[in-house]
Amino acid sequence: MRAVGTSSGTFLRCRRSKNPLHQGKNTQASLLFLFFSLPFPSPDMATKSSNTAKKKEVKKETKLGMTVKKDDNFGEWYSEVVVHSEMIEYYDISGCYILRPQAMSIWETLQKFFDPEIKKMGIENAYFPLFVTENVLQKEKDHIEGFAPEVAWVTKSGKSDLEVPIAIRPTSETVMYPYFAKWIRGHRDLPLKLNQWCNVVRWEFSNPTPFIRSREFLWQEGHTAFATKEEADQEVLEILELYRRVYEEYLAVPVIKGRKSELEKFAGGLYTTSVEAFIPHTGRGIQGATSHCLGQNFAKMFQINFEDDKGEKGMVWQNSWAYSSRTIGVMVMVHGDDKGLVLPPKVARVQVVVIPVPYKDADTTAIKAACESAVKELNTAGVRADLDTRENYSPGWKYSHWEMKGVPLRIEIGPRDLEKSQVRLVRRDTGAKVDVPMTELVEKVQEILMSIQENLFNTAKEKRDACIEKVHTWDEFMTALNNKKLIFAPWCDEKEVEEDVKARTKGDHGAAKTLCSPLDQPEITEGTVCFASGKPAKKWTYWGRSY
Repeated sequence: MRAVGTSSGTFLRCRRSKNPLHQGKNTQASLLFLFFSLPFPSPDMATKSSNTAKKKEVKKETKLGMTVKKDDNFGEWYSEVVVHSEMIEYYDISGCYILRPQAMSIWETLQKFFDPEIKKMGIENAYFPLFVTENVLQKEKDHIEGFAPEVAWVTKSGKSDLEVPIAIRPTSETVMYPYFAKWIRGHRDLPLKLNQWCNVVRWEFSNPTPFIRSREFLWQEGHTAFATKEEADQEVLEILELYRRVYEEYLAVPVIKGRKSELEKFAGGLYTTSVEAFIPHTGRGIQGATSHCLGQNFAKMFQINFEDDKGEKGMVWQNSWAYSSRTIGVMVMVHGDDKGLVLPPKVARVQVVVIPVPYKDADTTAIKAACESAVKELNTAGVRADLDTRENYSPGWKYSHWEMKGVPLRIEIGPRDLEKSQVRLVRRDTGAKVDVPMTELVEKVQEILMSIQENLFNTAKEKRDACIEKVHTWDEFMTALNNKKLIFAPWCDEKEVEEDVKARTKGDHGAAKTLCSPLDQPEITEGTVCFASGKPAKKWTYWGRSY
């Protein structure tokens, strides 16, 4: 990393190591960050007139913009977007990231939707400690084997070694369930429904990526216990529907509700359901959120028993379910473009930015007053609007700045707009411009924001659906896989066959695997065989490479 001085500015040149989204390529890219672009002073500059100095003042601006196109290098593009749009900042511990207000606002918006919905279901919030002892963590063997490589351990206090190492939770089943056993005695103690909003640590060593794969992340995790399997099954699907709504109604990302294979289900659970998204640019699926039925396995391990209304002893049926800050990364990948972030209005911290556009000799006071009035009117109507009055940046620079940050709608007000009592609205998703009378401002803005939300979802769904390829044979499967498709294939639903598919497709870009079997299953016609084994097919399943 070194500073580079030129006649036009001072730059910091740094070499970024291979990006985690490069899918196996050891590519490196030089990134150039411009701190400021003020000309270096020369002797004659001091003699410039004050009028010239004022003209130069508006040019005291930082250059910005994407240096990599989404189609050219998706990994570098993603890294630029999340930093330049002020979503994250890199931290000095690999795999850990600072979530800036732009990102935290989205997380809080999702929380404001989800938390009241689960409370309607009788689920209450609690908080359990971050730490778990080794003997408790090891209690459920299959479960800990699934997480063992990712568990971080505290081994020292100051300079002294701890007598017993303490784990930092990778998830909270083993943290919570000893206390479920303490609190549940009879059928009147059921159901027990708890949720916690917290952070967890999974010490990922391969390809850490902001939001998508980090060593520490935010999530909610629900843990519930029921007297019957029927109650547990019902809740699994109710929670899964809430996760669909998070993605489709708020983030404008289409997802598929489905069931995971035995090989891909949650370690120690009975079965796992999920919502699955797809990233067309990389041809990879991505697990959006999961809702697990744990069955009675953990109840057996932790002695979570109860006495029913007939005085008979039984074990509870349990669920666990979670979505995380990964949701934000999926949204960025799906909607972002070569100008930067594109935010759905429902989750945008700023939905509308108002920018004054003063021409030469314009009445700047009147323009500013009109802008302030527009912002006040919109905020009063419940629209999240902001005003950019910075005088040392040109309107064009501001346009690029707010486009980079993904603000859904821009309002421009200049002298001609004042003369005509109108404003100009510019959409972030399509770039379309329309002039609107000031008297209709609130109504038109609300209408366009709804249109942007719908358009983002519909566009993303069209792109996703265009990638789905239905196959029946192994050759068709391999062709579709190499073409980065979301593959829909008949399958015999055997663990050994999935393992064989993984082994046969393993390569630089990663192996193919099952993503999910959709809950809405097409009919399996007589004579349909598994694409991989030739055995009778039992279900239709989505396959592909994944994050």
